[in-house]
Amino acid sequence: MDHDVVVVGAGPVGARLATVLAERGVDVLLMEEHASIGRPFQCAGLVNPWSMAQVGLEHTVLQEIDGATIHGPHHASVSVGVPGETRTSAVCRNRFDEGVAAQAIHAGSKLMLSTTATGLLPIEGRGWRVHHHHEGTTGTTTCRLVVGADGAHSRVRHWLRSGRPKEIMIGNQVEVTGFHTEDRWLEMFTGESIAPGFFAWAIPTGFGTHRIGLWSSPDRLDDASPETLLDNLMTTSRHAPRFVDCQIVARFCGPIPGGMVRRPVRERAMLFGDAAGLAKPTTGGGIGPGFKQVSMVADALAEAIHDDNLSENMLKKIARPWDDLKRHQTRARALRNLFLTESDDETLERHVSVFAQPEVTEMINRLGDIEHPVPLGLEMLRKVPSFRPLALRAGWAMLTA
Repeated sequence: MDHDVVVVGAGPVGARLATVLAERGVDVLLMEEHASIGRPFQCAGLVNPWSMAQVGLEHTVLQEIDGATIHGPHHASVSVGVPGETRTSAVCRNRFDEGVAAQAIHAGSKLMLSTTATGLLPIEGRGWRVHHHHEGTTGTTTCRLVVGADGAHSRVRHWLRSGRPKEIMIGNQVEVTGFHTEDRWLEMFTGESIAPGFFAWAIPTGFGTHRIGLWSSPDRLDDASPETLLDNLMTTSRHAPRFVDCQIVARFCGPIPGGMVRRPVRERAMLFGDAAGLAKPTTGGGIGPGFKQVSMVADALAEAIHDDNLSENMLKKIARPWDDLKRHQTRARALRNLFLTESDDETLERHVSVFAQPEVTEMINRLGDIEHPVPLGLEMLRKVPSFRPLALRAGWAMLTA
């Protein structure tokens, strides 16, 4: 074999996997279809403290964020978070992704840019032949293990017949000047006319710029498009006066996969990150879950590669900790649906009003965790009288998760 592992996709999750495997003596090739690392990026660019600690790329942080102001569809709003206590950070995705890829190279991984994987051919009992297209030429590379880290519309996932994510949302985002929020604070906007079933956001990114975006699911958009909804938020919604001085300096869009695929592990093959459907159902972020997925299997996977013990049964055993990720993701989606996605505007307005009650705000600040929303959601269902009508539905959702 030319390499022990070929990782298709050199985004932060693929590059992080390449780093931890190379540090353990594995020969890794990173294959990236774009000509540069970090562009295009398709998310809001938030990295939580645990994920940042894994890579130590604090110099890529544009703005640390302590909390959020949530706006109901009509008049209610609530601010949650504690000033001075960082909950997440807005990063320069170009520099962050480049930093993670540089760590992979420093650890010994090889990187091929402008290289598109075009097919997989199994080599019986030994590995894979990866067909690729690179700068006008075609070629093949062989490996003992192939990894799909190639995003929401993963080709590797399709070739392996691993199933599809439980849901695919659509995100659309612009970067603007001329919008203002409190320092270290982001804002969230809800309402059926703004982001049906989900929410829009305004994230400060330092230097007087903000990322303004939204996400929703295709079945809730009817004849609208994310671009139209975002334009409505900025020009005709009740929040429109706050956007009058905005100048758009960049645009981003992309799919957001939520719900781990049915078979993230196959014979001598694995899926990671968005390719595995690991974006958070509550925020759409994928870096944190992807890094967690890597950390759960790094040691055992490296050992199996060295032993050339990469059967589907062995890889399933190695990936067994992912069951916790899948279970948490399913429960978080169920709670998101209860509090947000399945609520009409009047119900959303009531929910935000309840969040604004001092004892509920204190609970959110004490238990709120962008990576682990389930404990907070369950605590609110148990202890907040206004949410008790949801408790029975929540119990059924948890049982069937």
